[in-house]
Amino acid sequence: MNYKNFEKNTENSTVSFQVEVDSAAFEKAVAAAYQKNKKDIFIQGFRKGKAPRQVIEGMYGKDVFYDDAVNEIAYEAFSFGAKEAGAETIGVPTITDYDVAEDKTCTISFTVATYPKAVLGQYKELEAPHQYVEVTDEDVMQEIEGVRQRNARINTVERAAQLGDTAVIDFVGFVDGQEFEGGSGAEYPLQLGSGSFIPGFEEQLVGVSAGESKDVIVTFPEDYEPSLAGKEATFKCMVSEVKESELPELDDEFVKDVSEFDTVEEYKNSIAENLKNTRQSQADDEFHNRLLLAAIENMQVSIPEAMIEEKLEEIASNYAQSFGLAGISKAQFVQMMGMTEEMFDQVSRPNAERDAKVDVLLRAVAEAEGMEASEDEINELVQEIAEVYQMSGDEVKEKIDMAAAKRDICCRKAAELIYSTAKDLPWSEDMAVNEILEAAVGTEE
Repeated sequence: MNYKNFEKNTENSTVSFQVEVDSAAFEKAVAAAYQKNKKDIFIQGFRKGKAPRQVIEGMYGKDVFYDDAVNEIAYEAFSFGAKEAGAETIGVPTITDYDVAEDKTCTISFTVATYPKAVLGQYKELEAPHQYVEVTDEDVMQEIEGVRQRNARINTVERAAQLGDTAVIDFVGFVDGQEFEGGSGAEYPLQLGSGSFIPGFEEQLVGVSAGESKDVIVTFPEDYEPSLAGKEATFKCMVSEVKESELPELDDEFVKDVSEFDTVEEYKNSIAENLKNTRQSQADDEFHNRLLLAAIENMQVSIPEAMIEEKLEEIASNYAQSFGLAGISKAQFVQMMGMTEEMFDQVSRPNAERDAKVDVLLRAVAEAEGMEASEDEINELVQEIAEVYQMSGDEVKEKIDMAAAKRDICCRKAAELIYSTAKDLPWSEDMAVNEILEAAVGTEE
Protein backbone atom coordinates (compact mmCIF):
# COMPACT_ATOMS: atom_id res chain seq x y z
CA MET A 1 0.00 0.00 0.00
CA ASN A 2 1.06 3.59 -0.63
CA TYR A 3 0.12 6.57 1.53
CA LYS A 4 -0.34 10.01 -0.04
CA ASN A 5 -2.08 13.37 -0.15
CA PHE A 6 -2.37 14.07 3.58
CA GLU A 7 -4.49 17.09 4.52
CA LYS A 8 -5.26 18.33 8.05
CA ASN A 9 -8.21 20.56 8.94
CA THR A 10 -7.54 22.20 12.31
CA GLU A 11 -10.91 23.96 12.48
CA ASN A 12 -12.97 20.79 12.86
CA SER A 13 -10.20 18.40 13.98
CA THR A 14 -10.21 16.14 10.91
CA VAL A 15 -7.62 14.67 8.60
CA SER A 16 -8.03 13.48 5.03
CA PHE A 17 -5.64 11.19 3.19
CA GLN A 18 -5.51 8.69 0.36
CA VAL A 19 -4.23 5.13 0.37
CA GLU A 20 -3.34 3.34 -2.85
CA VAL A 21 -4.07 -0.38 -2.72
CA ASP A 22 -1.99 -2.46 -5.13
CA SER A 23 -3.74 -4.51 -7.81
CA ALA A 24 -3.11 -7.90 -6.14
CA ALA A 25 -4.65 -6.82 -2.84
CA PHE A 26 -7.59 -5.19 -4.58
CA GLU A 27 -8.20 -8.27 -6.75
CA LYS A 28 -8.28 -10.37 -3.59
CA ALA A 29 -10.89 -8.02 -2.12
CA VAL A 30 -13.00 -8.17 -5.30
CA ALA A 31 -12.87 -11.97 -5.24
CA ALA A 32 -14.01 -11.94 -1.62
CA ALA A 33 -16.87 -9.57 -2.52
CA TYR A 34 -17.94 -11.95 -5.30
CA GLN A 35 -17.97 -14.93 -2.93
CA LYS A 36 -19.99 -12.93 -0.41
CA ASN A 37 -22.64 -11.77 -2.87
CA LYS A 38 -22.96 -14.55 -5.45
CA LYS A 39 -25.48 -16.53 -3.40
CA ASP A 40 -28.02 -13.73 -3.87
CA ILE A 41 -27.50 -13.28 -7.63
CA PHE A 42 -29.68 -15.05 -10.18
CA ILE A 43 -28.54 -15.23 -13.84
CA GLN A 44 -30.74 -16.98 -16.34
CA GLY A 45 -29.17 -20.30 -17.33
CA PHE A 46 -27.47 -20.78 -13.95
CA ARG A 47 -28.77 -21.95 -10.61
CA LYS A 48 -29.06 -19.14 -8.09
CA GLY A 49 -25.64 -18.49 -6.57
CA LYS A 50 -23.77 -20.50 -9.21
CA ALA A 51 -23.14 -17.84 -11.89
CA PRO A 52 -19.39 -17.31 -12.58
CA ARG A 53 -17.93 -13.97 -11.69
CA GLN A 54 -17.03 -13.19 -15.32
CA VAL A 55 -20.66 -13.69 -16.37
CA ILE A 56 -21.96 -11.41 -13.61
CA GLU A 57 -19.41 -8.74 -14.45
CA GLY A 58 -20.25 -9.05 -18.13
CA MET A 59 -23.91 -8.44 -17.42
CA TYR A 60 -23.68 -5.78 -14.70
CA GLY A 61 -20.31 -4.20 -15.42
CA LYS A 62 -16.76 -4.88 -14.27
CA ASP A 63 -17.28 -2.57 -11.29
CA VAL A 64 -20.27 -4.49 -9.90
CA PHE A 65 -18.30 -5.72 -6.86
CA TYR A 66 -16.12 -2.66 -6.38
CA ASP A 67 -18.17 -1.05 -3.58
CA ASP A 68 -18.09 -4.22 -1.50
CA ALA A 69 -14.43 -4.80 -2.35
CA VAL A 70 -13.52 -1.33 -1.10
CA ASN A 71 -15.47 -1.97 2.13
CA GLU A 72 -13.66 -5.32 2.39
CA ILE A 73 -10.22 -3.74 2.34
CA ALA A 74 -11.07 -0.35 3.89
CA TYR A 75 -10.12 -1.20 7.50
CA GLU A 76 -6.65 -2.42 6.54
CA ALA A 77 -6.10 0.54 4.21
CA PHE A 78 -7.31 3.06 6.76
CA SER A 79 -5.17 1.61 9.56
CA PHE A 80 -2.12 1.82 7.31
CA GLY A 81 -2.88 5.41 6.30
CA ALA A 82 -3.60 6.61 9.85
CA LYS A 83 -0.34 5.11 11.08
CA GLU A 84 1.62 6.72 8.24
CA ALA A 85 -0.06 10.05 8.98
CA GLY A 86 0.81 9.78 12.65
CA ALA A 87 -2.74 10.83 13.45
CA GLU A 88 -4.64 9.81 16.57
CA THR A 89 -8.04 9.21 15.04
CA ILE A 90 -11.45 9.10 16.71
CA GLY A 91 -14.53 7.20 15.63
CA VAL A 92 -15.37 5.60 12.30
CA PRO A 93 -13.72 7.06 9.17
CA THR A 94 -15.69 8.15 6.14
CA ILE A 95 -14.77 6.88 2.66
CA THR A 96 -15.25 10.04 0.64
CA ASP A 97 -14.26 8.54 -2.72
CA TYR A 98 -12.36 5.76 -4.43
CA ASP A 99 -10.88 5.31 -7.90
CA VAL A 100 -9.84 2.11 -9.67
CA ALA A 101 -7.16 2.64 -12.31
CA GLU A 102 -6.64 0.65 -15.52
CA ASP A 103 -3.97 -1.46 -13.81
CA LYS A 104 -6.54 -2.31 -11.09
CA THR A 105 -4.83 -0.35 -8.35
CA CYS A 106 -7.44 1.28 -6.13
CA THR A 107 -6.99 4.67 -4.45
CA ILE A 108 -9.30 5.17 -1.45
CA SER A 109 -9.90 8.63 0.08
CA PHE A 110 -10.62 8.81 3.82
CA THR A 111 -11.73 11.57 6.15
CA VAL A 112 -11.74 10.98 9.91
CA ALA A 113 -11.93 12.96 13.14
CA THR A 114 -8.71 13.36 15.12
CA TYR A 115 -7.97 14.02 18.75
CA PRO A 116 -8.38 17.78 19.14
CA LYS A 117 -5.58 20.18 20.00
CA ALA A 118 -6.34 22.47 22.94
CA VAL A 119 -5.05 25.93 23.74
CA LEU A 120 -4.70 25.95 27.51
CA GLY A 121 -5.63 28.87 29.70
CA GLN A 122 -5.03 29.06 33.44
CA TYR A 123 -5.12 25.65 35.09
CA LYS A 124 -2.91 26.17 38.14
CA GLU A 125 -3.76 28.21 41.22
CA LEU A 126 -7.46 28.20 40.40
CA GLU A 127 -10.05 29.13 43.04
CA ALA A 128 -13.28 27.30 43.88
CA PRO A 129 -15.66 26.83 46.84
CA HIS A 130 -14.69 23.87 49.03
CA GLN A 131 -16.93 22.44 51.72
CA TYR A 132 -15.49 20.99 54.92
CA VAL A 133 -18.17 18.84 56.49
CA GLU A 134 -19.16 18.41 60.11
CA VAL A 135 -21.14 15.48 61.50
CA THR A 136 -23.65 16.20 64.28
CA ASP A 137 -25.02 13.94 66.99
CA GLU A 138 -28.34 14.12 65.14
CA ASP A 139 -26.69 12.74 61.98
CA VAL A 140 -25.27 9.83 63.95
CA MET A 141 -28.58 9.05 65.66
CA GLN A 142 -30.37 9.15 62.31
CA GLU A 143 -28.01 6.47 61.00
CA ILE A 144 -28.50 4.38 64.12
CA GLU A 145 -32.26 4.78 63.86
CA GLY A 146 -32.11 3.28 60.37
CA VAL A 147 -30.22 0.26 61.73
CA ARG A 148 -32.79 -0.13 64.52
CA GLN A 149 -35.61 0.04 61.98
CA ARG A 150 -33.99 -2.70 59.87
CA ASN A 151 -33.66 -4.89 62.97
CA ALA A 152 -37.13 -4.21 64.36
CA ARG A 153 -39.58 -6.93 65.30
CA ILE A 154 -42.91 -6.70 63.49
CA ASN A 155 -45.90 -7.49 65.72
CA THR A 156 -49.57 -7.71 64.82
CA VAL A 157 -51.67 -5.40 66.99
CA GLU A 158 -55.38 -5.32 67.80
CA ARG A 159 -55.92 -1.58 67.49
CA ALA A 160 -56.46 1.14 64.90
CA ALA A 161 -53.56 1.92 62.60
CA GLN A 162 -51.22 4.78 63.47
CA LEU A 163 -48.55 6.60 61.50
CA GLY A 164 -45.48 4.38 61.45
CA ASP A 165 -47.56 1.18 61.48
CA THR A 166 -47.78 -1.19 58.55
CA ALA A 167 -51.31 -1.77 57.24
CA VAL A 168 -51.78 -4.90 55.12
CA ILE A 169 -54.36 -3.91 52.52
CA ASP A 170 -56.31 -5.07 49.48
CA PHE A 171 -57.16 -2.12 47.24
CA VAL A 172 -58.83 -1.33 43.91
CA GLY A 173 -58.59 2.11 42.28
CA PHE A 174 -61.32 3.84 40.25
CA VAL A 175 -61.27 6.99 38.10
CA ASP A 176 -64.61 8.36 36.86
CA GLY A 177 -66.22 5.20 38.23
CA GLN A 178 -64.04 2.91 36.11
CA GLU A 179 -61.33 0.60 37.47
CA PHE A 180 -57.98 1.52 35.92
CA GLU A 181 -55.03 -0.65 35.01
CA GLY A 182 -52.29 -0.94 37.63
CA GLY A 183 -54.51 0.48 40.38
CA SER A 184 -55.11 -2.66 42.42
CA GLY A 185 -53.20 -4.89 44.80
CA ALA A 186 -53.70 -7.67 47.34
CA GLU A 187 -52.10 -8.24 50.75
CA TYR A 188 -49.93 -5.18 50.21
CA PRO A 189 -47.88 -4.17 53.30
CA LEU A 190 -48.03 -0.34 53.36
CA GLN A 191 -46.06 1.53 55.99
CA LEU A 192 -48.14 4.56 56.89
CA GLY A 193 -46.08 7.73 56.63
CA SER A 194 -43.47 6.24 54.30
CA GLY A 195 -44.60 8.39 51.37
CA SER A 196 -44.48 5.40 49.02
CA PHE A 197 -48.07 5.90 47.80
CA ILE A 198 -49.81 8.92 46.24
CA PRO A 199 -49.70 11.98 48.55
CA GLY A 200 -52.64 11.88 50.99
CA PHE A 201 -53.28 8.14 50.60
CA GLU A 202 -51.49 6.77 53.66
CA GLU A 203 -52.80 9.39 56.09
CA GLN A 204 -56.41 8.41 55.33
CA LEU A 205 -55.78 4.88 56.64
CA VAL A 206 -54.80 6.17 60.06
CA GLY A 207 -57.53 5.12 62.51
CA VAL A 208 -58.66 2.08 60.48
CA SER A 209 -58.53 -1.32 62.22
CA ALA A 210 -58.12 -4.84 60.83
CA GLY A 211 -61.31 -6.05 59.16
CA GLU A 212 -62.50 -2.53 58.30
CA SER A 213 -62.78 -0.97 54.87
CA LYS A 214 -62.12 2.60 53.79
CA ASP A 215 -62.61 4.61 50.62
CA VAL A 216 -59.43 6.63 50.11
CA ILE A 217 -59.90 9.63 47.81
CA VAL A 218 -56.79 11.25 46.32
CA THR A 219 -55.78 13.40 43.35
CA PHE A 220 -52.94 12.24 41.15
CA PRO A 221 -50.06 14.75 40.83
CA GLU A 222 -49.81 16.79 37.62
CA ASP A 223 -46.49 15.12 36.77
CA TYR A 224 -47.95 11.61 37.10
CA GLU A 225 -48.54 9.18 34.25
CA PRO A 226 -50.35 11.26 31.55
CA SER A 227 -53.61 9.27 31.51
CA LEU A 228 -54.05 9.82 35.26
CA ALA A 229 -52.27 13.13 35.89
CA GLY A 230 -54.40 15.61 37.83
CA LYS A 231 -57.39 13.28 38.09
CA GLU A 232 -59.27 12.36 41.26
CA ALA A 233 -59.29 8.67 42.15
CA THR A 234 -61.11 6.55 44.70
CA PHE A 235 -59.34 3.52 46.16
CA LYS A 236 -61.57 0.98 47.88
CA CYS A 237 -59.34 -0.45 50.61
CA MET A 238 -59.78 -3.36 53.00
CA VAL A 239 -57.36 -3.60 55.94
CA SER A 240 -56.65 -7.21 56.85
CA GLU A 241 -53.94 -6.63 59.44
CA VAL A 242 -52.21 -3.85 61.36
CA LYS A 243 -48.59 -4.31 62.42
CA GLU A 244 -46.26 -2.19 64.52
CA SER A 245 -42.49 -2.13 64.64
CA GLU A 246 -40.86 -2.88 67.97
CA LEU A 247 -37.44 -1.27 67.88
CA PRO A 248 -34.56 -2.88 69.75
CA GLU A 249 -33.08 -0.97 72.67
CA LEU A 250 -29.93 0.98 71.88
CA ASP A 251 -27.59 -0.71 74.31
CA ASP A 252 -24.30 -2.60 74.29
CA GLU A 253 -26.01 -5.90 73.47
CA PHE A 254 -27.65 -4.40 70.40
CA VAL A 255 -24.32 -2.91 69.30
CA LYS A 256 -22.61 -6.30 69.60
CA ASP A 257 -25.34 -7.87 67.44
CA VAL A 258 -25.12 -5.38 64.58
CA SER A 259 -21.46 -4.36 64.57
CA GLU A 260 -17.91 -5.29 65.49
CA PHE A 261 -17.97 -2.98 68.52
CA ASP A 262 -18.72 -3.67 72.18
CA THR A 263 -20.19 -0.42 73.41
CA VAL A 264 -22.66 2.21 72.24
CA GLU A 265 -19.99 4.90 72.51
CA GLU A 266 -17.57 3.00 70.25
CA TYR A 267 -20.38 2.38 67.77
CA LYS A 268 -21.36 6.08 67.67
CA ASN A 269 -17.76 7.16 67.19
CA SER A 270 -17.33 4.73 64.31
CA ILE A 271 -20.51 5.92 62.58
CA ALA A 272 -19.46 9.56 63.03
CA GLU A 273 -16.04 8.86 61.50
CA ASN A 274 -17.48 6.91 58.55
CA LEU A 275 -20.08 9.58 57.87
CA LYS A 276 -17.48 12.33 57.94
CA ASN A 277 -15.10 10.44 55.65
CA THR A 278 -17.87 9.64 53.15
CA ARG A 279 -19.30 13.15 53.09
CA GLN A 280 -15.88 14.82 52.95
CA SER A 281 -14.88 12.59 50.06
CA GLN A 282 -18.02 13.67 48.21
CA ALA A 283 -17.32 17.33 49.02
CA ASP A 284 -13.73 16.95 47.79
CA ASP A 285 -15.00 15.41 44.54
CA GLU A 286 -17.34 18.38 44.06
CA PHE A 287 -14.43 20.78 44.70
CA HIS A 288 -12.30 18.96 42.14
CA ASN A 289 -15.15 19.05 39.65
CA ARG A 290 -15.45 22.83 40.07
CA LEU A 291 -11.73 23.19 39.42
CA LEU A 292 -11.89 21.09 36.26
CA LEU A 293 -14.85 23.09 34.98
CA ALA A 294 -12.95 26.32 35.65
CA ALA A 295 -9.90 25.01 33.74
CA ILE A 296 -12.16 23.94 30.88
CA GLU A 297 -13.71 27.43 30.75
CA ASN A 298 -10.19 28.85 30.41
CA MET A 299 -9.30 26.43 27.59
CA GLN A 300 -9.97 26.85 23.88
CA VAL A 301 -10.85 23.67 22.02
CA SER A 302 -13.30 22.33 19.46
CA ILE A 303 -14.57 18.86 20.38
CA PRO A 304 -15.38 16.72 17.32
CA GLU A 305 -18.75 15.02 17.25
CA ALA A 306 -17.07 11.62 16.95
CA MET A 307 -15.49 12.12 20.37
CA ILE A 308 -18.85 12.95 21.94
CA GLU A 309 -20.31 9.84 20.34
CA GLU A 310 -17.53 7.75 21.91
CA LYS A 311 -18.28 9.26 25.31
CA LEU A 312 -22.00 8.50 24.90
CA GLU A 313 -21.05 4.88 24.23
CA GLU A 314 -18.87 4.88 27.37
CA ILE A 315 -21.66 6.32 29.51
CA ALA A 316 -24.09 3.66 28.27
CA SER A 317 -21.49 0.95 28.90
CA ASN A 318 -20.88 2.20 32.45
CA TYR A 319 -24.63 2.26 33.17
CA ALA A 320 -24.99 -1.25 31.77
CA GLN A 321 -22.15 -2.53 33.98
CA SER A 322 -23.78 -0.98 37.05
CA PHE A 323 -26.91 -3.00 36.23
CA GLY A 324 -24.88 -6.18 35.75
CA LEU A 325 -25.29 -6.01 31.97
CA ALA A 326 -21.67 -5.75 30.88
CA GLY A 327 -20.97 -6.49 27.23
CA ILE A 328 -24.26 -5.35 25.72
CA SER A 329 -24.39 -2.60 23.11
CA LYS A 330 -25.66 0.91 23.70
CA ALA A 331 -28.69 0.19 21.51
CA GLN A 332 -29.54 -2.92 23.51
CA PHE A 333 -29.11 -1.13 26.84
CA VAL A 334 -31.33 1.86 26.03
CA GLN A 335 -33.98 -0.48 24.65
CA MET A 336 -33.95 -2.48 27.89
CA MET A 337 -34.34 0.78 29.81
CA GLY A 338 -37.43 1.64 27.76
CA MET A 339 -35.72 4.52 25.94
CA THR A 340 -34.71 5.38 22.41
CA GLU A 341 -31.10 6.21 21.56
CA GLU A 342 -32.21 9.75 20.77
CA MET A 343 -33.70 10.13 24.27
CA PHE A 344 -30.59 8.68 25.90
CA ASP A 345 -28.27 10.92 23.89
CA GLN A 346 -30.28 14.03 24.70
CA VAL A 347 -30.13 13.34 28.45
CA SER A 348 -26.50 12.18 28.48
CA ARG A 349 -24.97 14.63 26.01
CA PRO A 350 -23.99 17.33 28.58
CA ASN A 351 -22.04 14.72 30.56
CA ALA A 352 -20.49 13.33 27.39
CA GLU A 353 -19.32 16.79 26.32
CA ARG A 354 -17.89 17.47 29.77
CA ASP A 355 -16.08 14.11 29.88
CA ALA A 356 -14.57 14.75 26.46
CA LYS A 357 -13.34 18.21 27.48
CA VAL A 358 -11.84 16.85 30.72
CA ASP A 359 -9.92 14.24 28.71
CA VAL A 360 -8.54 16.89 26.37
CA LEU A 361 -7.70 19.22 29.26
CA LEU A 362 -5.77 16.65 31.28
CA ARG A 363 -3.81 15.37 28.30
CA ALA A 364 -2.93 18.93 27.30
CA VAL A 365 -1.78 19.76 30.86
CA ALA A 366 0.29 16.58 31.03
CA GLU A 367 1.95 17.50 27.73
CA ALA A 368 2.54 21.11 28.76
CA GLU A 369 4.13 19.99 32.03
CA GLY A 370 6.24 17.30 30.35
CA MET A 371 4.73 14.59 32.52
CA GLU A 372 5.72 10.96 31.97
CA ALA A 373 4.73 7.66 33.53
CA SER A 374 7.52 6.05 35.55
CA GLU A 375 8.11 2.31 35.63
CA ASP A 376 6.94 2.20 39.25
CA GLU A 377 3.71 4.00 38.34
CA ILE A 378 3.10 1.65 35.41
CA ASN A 379 3.69 -1.41 37.59
CA GLU A 380 1.36 -0.02 40.25
CA LEU A 381 -1.40 0.49 37.68
CA VAL A 382 -0.87 -2.98 36.25
CA GLN A 383 -1.11 -4.44 39.76
CA GLU A 384 -4.36 -2.56 40.41
CA ILE A 385 -5.88 -4.01 37.24
CA ALA A 386 -4.52 -7.47 38.01
CA GLU A 387 -6.17 -7.49 41.44
CA VAL A 388 -9.52 -6.34 40.08
CA TYR A 389 -9.63 -8.94 37.30
CA GLN A 390 -7.67 -11.65 39.14
CA MET A 391 -4.96 -11.83 36.50
CA SER A 392 -1.18 -11.88 36.62
CA GLY A 393 0.79 -8.74 35.83
CA ASP A 394 2.13 -10.29 32.62
CA GLU A 395 -1.41 -11.16 31.47
CA VAL A 396 -2.51 -7.58 32.08
CA LYS A 397 0.41 -6.20 30.06
CA GLU A 398 -0.50 -8.49 27.16
CA LYS A 399 -4.16 -7.51 27.13
CA ILE A 400 -4.19 -3.75 27.76
CA ASP A 401 -3.02 -0.90 25.56
CA MET A 402 0.12 0.14 27.41
CA ALA A 403 0.31 3.48 25.56
CA ALA A 404 -3.21 4.28 26.77
CA ALA A 405 -2.28 3.14 30.28
CA LYS A 406 0.67 5.55 30.32
CA ARG A 407 -1.63 8.36 29.15
CA ASP A 408 -4.04 7.56 31.99
CA ILE A 409 -1.22 7.81 34.52
CA CYS A 410 -0.16 11.18 33.13
CA CYS A 411 -3.77 12.40 33.20
CA ARG A 412 -4.03 11.42 36.86
CA LYS A 413 -0.89 13.42 37.58
CA ALA A 414 -2.25 16.38 35.61
CA ALA A 415 -5.47 16.32 37.63
CA GLU A 416 -3.52 16.16 40.87
CA LEU A 417 -1.50 19.19 39.78
CA ILE A 418 -4.70 21.17 39.20
CA TYR A 419 -6.11 20.11 42.59
CA SER A 420 -2.93 20.61 44.63
CA THR A 421 -2.25 24.14 43.37
CA ALA A 422 -5.84 25.36 43.84
CA LYS A 423 -7.10 27.72 46.52
CA ASP A 424 -10.18 27.01 48.64
CA LEU A 425 -12.97 29.58 48.69
CA PRO A 426 -15.62 29.67 51.45
CA TRP A 427 -18.60 27.39 50.87
CA SER A 428 -22.22 27.99 51.88
CA GLU A 429 -25.57 26.24 51.62
CA ASP A 430 -26.88 29.10 49.46
CA MET A 431 -24.04 28.47 47.02
CA ALA A 432 -24.95 24.78 46.83
CA VAL A 433 -28.60 25.65 46.09
CA ASN A 434 -27.53 28.07 43.35
CA GLU A 435 -25.32 25.39 41.75
CA ILE A 436 -28.25 22.98 41.66
CA LEU A 437 -30.51 25.60 40.08
CA GLU A 438 -27.87 26.52 37.49
CA ALA A 439 -27.39 22.85 36.62
CA ALA A 440 -31.15 22.40 36.21
CA VAL A 441 -31.38 25.43 33.89
CA GLY A 442 -28.43 24.16 31.87
CA THR A 443 -30.10 20.75 31.47
CA GLU A 444 -33.33 22.33 30.22
CA GLU A 445 -31.43 24.38 27.67
